[in-house]
Amino acid sequence: MTNTRVVTGEVRLSYVNLLKPRASLQGGEEKYSVTILLPKSDIQTKQMLDTAIEAAKQIGKEKKWNGVIPPMVSIPIHDGDGVKPSDGLPFGPECKGHWVFSASSKVDQPPKIVDANLNPILDPTEIYSGMYGRIAVNFAPYAAQGKKGIGCYLSTNVQKTRDGEPLGASAPAAADDFGSLAGTAPAAPNYGQQPAQNYGQAPQQPNPYQPAQPQYQQPAPNYGQPAQQQPVQYDPITGQPINNGGVYGI
Repeated sequence: MTNTRVVTGEVRLSYVNLLKPRASLQGGEEKYSVTILLPKSDIQTKQMLDTAIEAAKQIGKEKKWNGVIPPMVSIPIHDGDGVKPSDGLPFGPECKGHWVFSASSKVDQPPKIVDANLNPILDPTEIYSGMYGRIAVNFAPYAAQGKKGIGCYLSTNVQKTRDGEPLGASAPAAADDFGSLAGTAPAAPNYGQQPAQNYGQAPQQPNPYQPAQPQYQQPAPNYGQPAQQQPVQYDPITGQPINNGGVYGI
């Protein structure tokens, strides 16, 4: 039987949750996951993926689908130059010229991540959305909630081959925040000290024969306007909202 496991050529990794499992929806199952962008120029890897998917269909026929391959089998690979199957909107610009698919694994199957020299990567900042690498995936059939299809799963090993431009929001560099203040010492704050003005003098008493002047406070900025909300992120494949930077494409 044809192997359902594939080790890709170099791909770009997006929506990376390889260090800590996350749930795609609140209360959902936590998983390790990543979205994979395969260049369309890598014809060899695409052919291996297609072959593995066909092999998984045969397994589904024997073990999941009562001896019949359904005429419409959901597969996990999508055309990044097309539209998302969830809402019909185009994929993001980083997906152009790529095949797009996601892979995941359960919390008891954490991926092993190595560098170009096959050394384990210990610095978590080295693993991020936008980096390039090679990844082992496995395809398997499923039948759940009336749907029949082929799922894609992490098959343990991930190799980072090189850095790339980060995708999505990233923390600013320290130099961006503090570079203009380098070498300058901030003024010491007067914590716990009282103002020196009128020190030792009795506080002024209000004049009982003079009416008090009304005090008006300045309205706070944006008073009466709704608070700005952080933008909601959506999975580029499923179109579902992502909670706490959660799992995409599953």
